[in-house]
Amino acid sequence: MVTYVATLDVPRHVVEYLARLLAAHRRHIGTPRGNRALGPFRQAVLILRWFRERGCVHCLARDAGVSQATGYRYLHEGIDVLAEKAPDLYQVLDRNRREGMTHVILDGTLIKCDRVAGIRENGNDLWFSQKHKSFGGNIQFLPAPDGTPLWVSDVEPGSTPDITAARIHALPALYKAATDGLPTPADKGYIGAGIGILIPVRRPKMQSEQALHVDTRTFNALIRHVRALGERTAAELKQRWRTLQHVTLSPSRIGDIARAALVLNEIWK
Repeated sequence: MVTYVATLDVPRHVVEYLARLLAAHRRHIGTPRGNRALGPFRQAVLILRWFRERGCVHCLARDAGVSQATGYRYLHEGIDVLAEKAPDLYQVLDRNRREGMTHVILDGTLIKCDRVAGIRENGNDLWFSQKHKSFGGNIQFLPAPDGTPLWVSDVEPGSTPDITAARIHALPALYKAATDGLPTPADKGYIGAGIGILIPVRRPKMQSEQALHVDTRTFNALIRHVRALGERTAAELKQRWRTLQHVTLSPSRIGDIARAALVLNEIWK
């Protein structure tokens, strides 16, 4: 066995923020002082290593000097306290409207996971996405016009189309925001979403783009331009918090993990 020194490439104020949340959670549930194998700061380091490095939990637990079971328990505890701080969609939209934001962007992404046993009524795997040819969970998210992540939804199985997931988690709030002057551009995966959701017009099948009227082509170009910065939001979250590239915990936890990453991303600034 060889030991070595490593540096966690996360700003110290992010670690301290999470440590304060963990300490407050321990006080809330009545954990006696000194009754844990790790203090709040070292637990925060373990959690952030998992988010940042996508490390295996048993390796992180070994480095921290705790058992694998304790490592998992500490990790899930950290995910929960962070996810609780994630903003509600209605709150996000109300704040954006008060700040004079012109629009928000709706998009979805697949968070990959290990193979999961779950069968739909048609016999297909519930968590398998035919679009991405991979197992995972569907997450809906809202970026600001400049691409800043604002909100992420709970997870739906990977076989769920974007429009279905959006109807469950986002569209009711976005309809209200649209009536208050805050429209939402989205891609063609949301065709049929309804009022206030600005979708590019599809060209007729087997015809060129020139088959569309010039005004329609201009509208499509404007929608693509407005959405361009929002397209990088999922990539930003996945590159900064690499555990979102492939989640090895239960896929039902993907929504909480994504919300926790959103909170950490906001504190990072």
